[in-house]
Amino acid sequence: MIQIRPSQLSDLDRLMEIFDHARNFMASVGNGNQWINGYPSRELIAKEITDGHCYVCEDKDGKIVGTFCFVPSPDPFYAIIEDGAWLNDEPYYVIHRIASDGSYKGIGDICLSWCAKQYPSLRADTHKDNIIMQNLLTRNGFVRCGTVYVSNGTPRIAYQKTIR
Repeated sequence: MIQIRPSQLSDLDRLMEIFDHARNFMASVGNGNQWINGYPSRELIAKEITDGHCYVCEDKDGKIVGTFCFVPSPDPFYAIIEDGAWLNDEPYYVIHRIASDGSYKGIGDICLSWCAKQYPSLRADTHKDNIIMQNLLTRNGFVRCGTVYVSNGTPRIAYQKTIR
């Protein structure tokens, strides 16, 4: 059984371990270009925690096995979408930086399910090489909407899900 709770600054070391694991895993499956140059940084995750946007997934023993960020709109990088369109212009939450330590299967599905229970309009983006995340989003009812560009100027495949 997985419990989801807001992250605390005391979780930061563990979260950085999980991101290290996720970077190594992504590289091992052909996605070595998405989280580069130490992304996400310790400073970014500390800010996400302080802002109340970072969450952890704990197993039955209270061990943190996964994390994600759940951020209210607007996301400035979603203002312009190319090669498509968002499903609607309603307020939304963005799901960023889903990561797992690999010890508990299905963390991505659990995170997306939790998010869908919190808000009826969700958006996410992922790198073209992140086939696992593309499949995860599609499997969970997200629709591919087009291309957005993130802070470093690189393109991401944009997805949206609406629950009505």
